[in-house]
Amino acid sequence: MSDVPDLVTLHVWRIPRTAVPRALARMALHPRRLRHTRGVRFGKLLGTGTGTGFGPGDADLTRWAALVAWDSPAAAAGFDASPVGRSWARIAHASARVELRPLTSRGEWSGRRPFGDPPGGRVDGPVLALTRARLRPRRAVTFWRAIPPVAAALHAAPGLLARFGVGEAPLGWQGTVSVWRDPADLVAFAYRHPEHRAAIARTPTEGWYAEELFARFEVRDVVGDRTVLGWVADGDADEARGHA
Repeated sequence: MSDVPDLVTLHVWRIPRTAVPRALARMALHPRRLRHTRGVRFGKLLGTGTGTGFGPGDADLTRWAALVAWDSPAAAAGFDASPVGRSWARIAHASARVELRPLTSRGEWSGRRPFGDPPGGRVDGPVLALTRARLRPRRAVTFWRAIPPVAAALHAAPGLLARFGVGEAPLGWQGTVSVWRDPADLVAFAYRHPEHRAAIARTPTEGWYAEELFARFEVRDVVGDRTVLGWVADGDADEARGHA
């Protein structure tokens, strides 16, 4: 079996506020069920944030997500009919699924390298960037203070199609998802924008993370309601779909 999954999917559900208690119950009960779903080699259920601050005050209790690495596209096709997929569909009033091919991945998640060592490759269309970190408790406050300038800069970044925060727990398990029109736009923000470069430079000296992972993916398809992902503009969404 290759260490690079054939397909990674990001599932995002929008629920009514009245369903928040049921969503919290699923977050407690479903992680093990997801991991034992047929064809799943790695799976995480995630809370989300609005993407405006990427901190503890950014939580969006009406949007939840699952990130899944699969053995095969055929296995991924069965997710909606699985117990976990059906359970979330029952409480969601909108949903989206993003189909992804790993391009690069560095670091670990729960002691694993879930996307292996992807070979990269040329991409002419949209890409998704995933960052994930487990914060050191004593460094969390300085991290959250450093994030607002980066979040503000990200909001106005050229080529950004969607962005939101993700996390496995309300505190200390931080992550971001961002979708970009093409790799050049992502690289321009990641390595040339002053706020983001400053945050990168501080990371080794501040020692914010006990564990971290950075990964990029080719967006192969987006199925469902893009507004659930916080898609920025309908025109860009249509263009992205044409490339995916």
